[in-house]
Amino acid sequence: MRFTRQLLSALLGALASVSLLLTAGLLTAVPASAHDAAESSSPADGATVATAPEKVSITFNNIPLGLGSQVKVTDAAGTDWADGKVEIVDNVASQKLREGAPAGKYTVVWRVVSSDSHPIEGTFAFTATAAAAGATTAPAATTAPVATAGTPQPGQTQATETAPDSAEPFPWSIVIFAAVALGLLVILGILARRKLSAGDNDGAHGPGGHGA
Repeated sequence: MRFTRQLLSALLGALASVSLLLTAGLLTAVPASAHDAAESSSPADGATVATAPEKVSITFNNIPLGLGSQVKVTDAAGTDWADGKVEIVDNVASQKLREGAPAGKYTVVWRVVSSDSHPIEGTFAFTATAAAAGATTAPAATTAPVATAGTPQPGQTQATETAPDSAEPFPWSIVIFAAVALGLLVILGILARRKLSAGDNDGAHGPGGHGA
């Protein structure tokens, strides 16, 4: 009976440890699912600038990875004015524009790989009042400015909208904790079985174990 009580206490202790490990795994898995986010852009979303800028940029709360970054800057006619590759310096991703960009509304669609190796993307828009230097034509803007809560002044930046990422990282920490807990329970079961078998053998060969 004493051994049974000891075994029961050991099993209860193991279950309590498993519960603590799983709780810790859930707590650590929550912040891991949060990806990087864009904090602001230049030009700001919905801003009106004098001419099409030489480049556009997005500022993030962490440093994104350079691999797979892409920024498209299209005018009202659907022409992409992005020139060259995306340049990432610290937590700012910049994209140069070709010379001669016309006046009008521009839509910027960006996609980068966040610091946790998951792709994030977003979009913002701005309007150029006049064509950039070198433009052969300067068509007037054909679309109305985007309605926003407050129209930012030229040169100011505000937070851009980041598209939600449905691919959340799998909580491997919970799986590892569960596997360790299962291994502990299996080891305790094997030890208990051996202890019971040893007790039966001692009772069979000890004093009074054989008949007269």
